[in-house]
Amino acid sequence: MSSSNAIGVFDSGLGGLSAVKEFLHVLPAEKIVYFGDTGRVPYGTRSRETICKYALQDADFLLGHHVKMIVAACGTVSSVAGDLLREKLPVPYTGVVNPTCFTAVQKTKNGKIGVIGTAATVGSHSYKLRLQKLDPTVQVFEQACPLFVPLVENGIIRRDDQITRLVVRRYMAELKENGVDTVILGCTHFPLLREAISDYMGEDVTLVDSGFETANYAAKVLREQNLLNTDTSAKMPSFFVSDTPEGFENVAGLFLGRDMEHTVTQIDIEQF
Repeated sequence: MSSSNAIGVFDSGLGGLSAVKEFLHVLPAEKIVYFGDTGRVPYGTRSRETICKYALQDADFLLGHHVKMIVAACGTVSSVAGDLLREKLPVPYTGVVNPTCFTAVQKTKNGKIGVIGTAATVGSHSYKLRLQKLDPTVQVFEQACPLFVPLVENGIIRRDDQITRLVVRRYMAELKENGVDTVILGCTHFPLLREAISDYMGEDVTLVDSGFETANYAAKVLREQNLLNTDTSAKMPSFFVSDTPEGFENVAGLFLGRDMEHTVTQIDIEQF
């Protein structure tokens, strides 16, 4: 395996682009190949069997691009299929759960941590179990936020938007009442709602971004395995989707802050 090979990143749709943005910042010399399964989103409402099947297909597609590492930039996949991927893949793998939990345990001062994610992520209790393994004394409060993903994918993310504020209050009220001082954004869509969530929770509550923590962890793994790219010239990321690229291109600009025109390729993921 060569250090010049790309890092493969996949997600159920667009949310993983918030992680890609962090990867481009933390690892600017690395080539990123991203697959968003926009034709089968959302994963968060699917059965365990379906999520595992989709995750293996997504990873197989990326392996076809000779990647040196695979990242599931998806809270649902990391929670439900992470162990399976770690066991099956011939290259280093990380999801978003472990790196994020490690940081959350370090950040909390009162030992009360909130976890927000999709229904599948919260139902798996993956963050809660990992947090309590890292520190058995922490109290973990979980909250499924199924409306957050469609809000983000429709661009309804402004902190002063009445709909955004209403939905944030609906989901975050119980966590606030329970006095959490740290909240894990357990879905890579959720950082786009960071401002609205922070406004509601207050400045004393730390929000932990799974994309940022995962990019830092991936850098550590590549460094330890001597797989960091030594050619520091800028690399253009490649983007692939399983549905028409147009919708992806429009919303991807929100996530990445860059023009996505003509840079996205549609593929048939069922072939993998």
